[in-house]
Amino acid sequence: MKNTFDDLTPKEIVQELDRYIIGQEKAKKAVAIALRNRMRRRKLPDELREEVAPKNIIMIGPTGVGKTEIARRLSKLCDAPFIKVEATKYTEVGYVGRDVESMVRDLMSVSMSMVKQELQEEVKEEAERRAEEVLLDLLLPGSEKVKEVQPGSGTAGFIQSDSQKSTREKFREKLRHGDFDDKKVEIQTSKSSMPSIEIFSGTSFEEMDLNLGNITNLLGGRKKKKLVSIRHAREIIQSQELDKLVDTERVAELSRERVEEMGIIFIDEIDKIAAKDTRGGADVSREGVQRDILPIVEGSKVHTRHGMIDTSHILFIAAGAFHISKPSDLIPELQGRFPLRVELNELSKEDFVMILTQPRNALLKQYRELLKTEGVTIEFQERAIERLAELAAEINSRAENIGARRLHTIMELLLEDISYNAPDLDGQTISITQEYVEERLQDIVEDQDLSRYIL
Repeated sequence: MKNTFDDLTPKEIVQELDRYIIGQEKAKKAVAIALRNRMRRRKLPDELREEVAPKNIIMIGPTGVGKTEIARRLSKLCDAPFIKVEATKYTEVGYVGRDVESMVRDLMSVSMSMVKQELQEEVKEEAERRAEEVLLDLLLPGSEKVKEVQPGSGTAGFIQSDSQKSTREKFREKLRHGDFDDKKVEIQTSKSSMPSIEIFSGTSFEEMDLNLGNITNLLGGRKKKKLVSIRHAREIIQSQELDKLVDTERVAELSRERVEEMGIIFIDEIDKIAAKDTRGGADVSREGVQRDILPIVEGSKVHTRHGMIDTSHILFIAAGAFHISKPSDLIPELQGRFPLRVELNELSKEDFVMILTQPRNALLKQYRELLKTEGVTIEFQERAIERLAELAAEINSRAENIGARRLHTIMELLLEDISYNAPDLDGQTISITQEYVEERLQDIVEDQDLSRYIL
């Protein structure tokens, strides 16, 4: 099922998320409503549309239960620009480190890449056609210009004799069939003459009000000759033609609009900047980061290399384990900007069984397909899967609870020997039984000191 963004109902959004994420119905429902409200907002009259603010969300739950995955899959559903940032990497203005506005600039960069790729897809056929003509010119350098053609006639400056046309068409057929793929040709590529500029830590190009693109234009990009195969030359020339066909200003304009209307910023580890009280030292900086984040979440103008971005309608999803602190430890103004709180549940043995088997990107499926590339078929028996889930739940309860990530650790240890010897096992089918799981993992699980380091 592939619906457009406007067609997705909250139930369908949850169904899509169910294909990748097990459980966490409350969180899925909250983000589905938030996404649907964006579509509803776009249908409002202009004067009212500006007044409707996004309902930002705080997800509360231990690591590895699906917080990031929910936000990431959500952005893919609606082709929205999405970035995940760690709250702990930002520092208050005046400290050395990244400033919070850089998250908006990063989001704009993601949007630029998305929009550019979409626009290039639209003109891909034309770029391929142009690249083919350039390659034919390289293969037939001796084509004579028979006579000039009057402007406005629709041809490319000269016409060719019948024999030249015939030769060119023969070469075209051979080129399309790959007969020339390994032939070497000399092409010209732009070599950037970018000056070397030292930038102080924590300072971005935007803060220095510096446009390196203009400097490059002033200095001029030097052309560099390169000897490459036709196969490689086609890629280079096609890329150059795509750049010519796509209007950079239009890309920037569409990207700004997409960021402002559909952008999603996922702020992880927000609990780490929630100070319980002001004791000085690092806590001052933490509260300062909250105060710096506040205007961006409330709605402010952020300067980027591609223009000003209004953050008023960007959807912010914050997440944290909140083991030591709690959402009420955030400064009141920031709390008010995250009206929705959803708690994600710890994963049980039953959840682990489903994570291993049900999602589209299920862990067992990943390992099956990886080993199939070596000609090895592995089959997991039902009791073996249940035992893996039991062990994951048991270790999480006894050691640090890292959620579904525990399964990755266990699976790597379980299949270590098979993965190592896979090239020598071509054509074999290996059955993973409960006994095999016990043999590989039981001693480590029972030895608590050892499991603390290995699992």
